[in-house]
Amino acid sequence: MWIALLFPVAVSFLLLAAHCLRTGSLALTAASLLIPFIVLLVRRPWSARLIQVVLVLAAMEWVWTFVVLYQRRLDEDRPWILMAVILGVVTLWTLCSALLFETPPLKRRYRGAGSQQQDEETDKP
Repeated sequence: MWIALLFPVAVSFLLLAAHCLRTGSLALTAASLLIPFIVLLVRRPWSARLIQVVLVLAAMEWVWTFVVLYQRRLDEDRPWILMAVILGVVTLWTLCSALLFETPPLKRRYRGAGSQQQDEETDKP
């Protein structure tokens, strides 16, 4: 179940990598492709939080991209509504991907070993 919840996260990072590649930043492209592997390899709370922070920053980048492209399209007297819809959907998708780490299956997967021991102790009668 938890692996299906990571699919939107992977798509978000692929979209971010494509955006970084288009802007010519190979380092950010590589980072966008490598960071999601942290989630698969490291099952600690900090890895989930790192991914969430990066996804929120990515959503901010999508908003900034919208502002820049909107201004450019206005200056060139070109339509902008479709661009706004596309970037709005990508921004929402990215933010929702960050929120997936607050779902019970991913919370269970990425909480620390100390939390699991505490839960086991509190479950005892």
